[in-house]
Amino acid sequence: MNSRVLTALMLVTVVTGSAVLAARQSTAAVRTFQARLSIVPIDLGMAANIAGTGGVTATLKGRTLSLTGTFKGLKTPATVARLHRSPNRGMRGASFADLTASAATSGEIGGSVELTDVQVEDLEKGRLYVQLHSEKAPDGNLWGWLLPK
Repeated sequence: MNSRVLTALMLVTVVTGSAVLAARQSTAAVRTFQARLSIVPIDLGMAANIAGTGGVTATLKGRTLSLTGTFKGLKTPATVARLHRSPNRGMRGASFADLTASAATSGEIGGSVELTDVQVEDLEKGRLYVQLHSEKAPDGNLWGWLLPK
């Protein structure tokens, strides 16, 4: 074989291999997480104000987390939804991103957040959760931990 043909074959092999590798990496980079929204821990004084259920699905592509979900059965309209980081699953933690929520007793939750490397690690370890607040439950009505699907 002459050197031009050999060089062309090597170039085709490198380009094809790079395209296949890039396609595999982009597919592998998308991870899915789910949260079941249930009532936050309450005391007797809040029992009359807190009710409902819901669910959220989140996809992580690179460091971008996209969330979509629904809720229903709140006793008063939703006011805000936020993404929180907890030191351990089941414990309250600080919020770090606002999400959108329908201002109704049933509706949708959504949003997209660019995570830091530490927040990606927290997500993978089950330390991130969604919390939905309502008019008569301003400290939280529903919450759910994002766990691998």
